Amino acid sequence: MSRSIRLFTFAAPSRFYWLTGKLLPWLWAAAALFAVAGLYMGFFVAPTDATQGDAYRIIFVHVPAAWMSMVLYLVMAGWAVFGWAANARLASMVARALAPTGAMFTFLALWTGALWGKPTWGTWWVWDARLTSELILLFLYLGYMALVESIDDVRRADHAGALLALIGAINVPVIYFSVRWWNTLHQGATISMTAAPKMATTMLNAMLLMTIAFWAYSFAVVFLRTRAIVLERERQAQWVQDIGLRAREASK
Repeated sequence: MSRSIRLFTFAAPSRFYWLTGKLLPWLWAAAALFAVAGLYMGFFVAPTDATQGDAYRIIFVHVPAAWMSMVLYLVMAGWAVFGWAANARLASMVARALAPTGAMFTFLALWTGALWGKPTWGTWWVWDARLTSELILLFLYLGYMALVESIDDVRRADHAGALLALIGAINVPVIYFSVRWWNTLHQGATISMTAAPKMATTMLNAMLLMTIAFWAYSFAVVFLRTRAIVLERERQAQWVQDIGLRAREASK
């Protein structure tokens, strides 16, 4: 057998369960360390903004949360559609596990955006193109979760959820390009792949540290949730029964 890891080596639920169990402690530690470093740099090291004062510091949570809300939806939709097309059980489980985390980041982006908007715009909420499309994203996450939980047949639920997730993915580019397509109150992108950042290096580093922290947290919590789904769906499998037996013996 080749020493190289073949494609889909960890696609089996039992292998996935073993691998993620090894990764979880490292992911939790990385999330905590990068979050502490990012918050410290953003709230205590980064300079005060010339026009917004210290109120702008909410961006060190708001912007990474908004990024995560969009990226996680695309990842969720990708896994859901792959699970549907390839009849891959684990992919559908991962998609289900991603939805609550994506919804949480979407809510966090909306909430911190309101906290930022009050001192900046003078109001908690406006029906701005980006804010409205981000709110729709939250409804898409909630709709996906409600749909897959409302259908008793697991396979039918996964297929229906994949269809909804695929259609809803159209909203993600609308969120991203809304400030270019329409005249909105929301400021344009300060970080671009094709241009130099429009912020101080310290601010950029703080934002990137928080983004890494959010990624580590997302991996950790999604792995944890997927492991629970795996145990629930595979409860009749011998390897799951062996895990339960070892857990009961350890608790004695």
